[in-house]
Amino acid sequence: MNLKNVTGKQIKAGQVTATIYEKGQLILDRPLTAETPSRVRIILLFQKPTDEAEEDPDDTLVAEVKASLRRFLPQAKAGTTR
Repeated sequence: MNLKNVTGKQIKAGQVTATIYEKGQLILDRPLTAETPSRVRIILLFQKPTDEAEEDPDDTLVAEVKASLRRFLPQAKAGTTR
């Protein structure tokens, strides 16, 4: 998805799954296809803990992801994220 931020520069949105390990390290499940090196803003969507042994990491509903992006993307474009 190509968008423009408040300065008029083009920004891209993408999605990839990852694992957060005990020391807080975020490890992506696959490499990003982006120009490197570059800085990025990351929006994290946490799954609710379950009793099941392990779930498919891509089981987030598309509608859920889109709703989250609709809520947080305007903040990212305005530069008001932390």
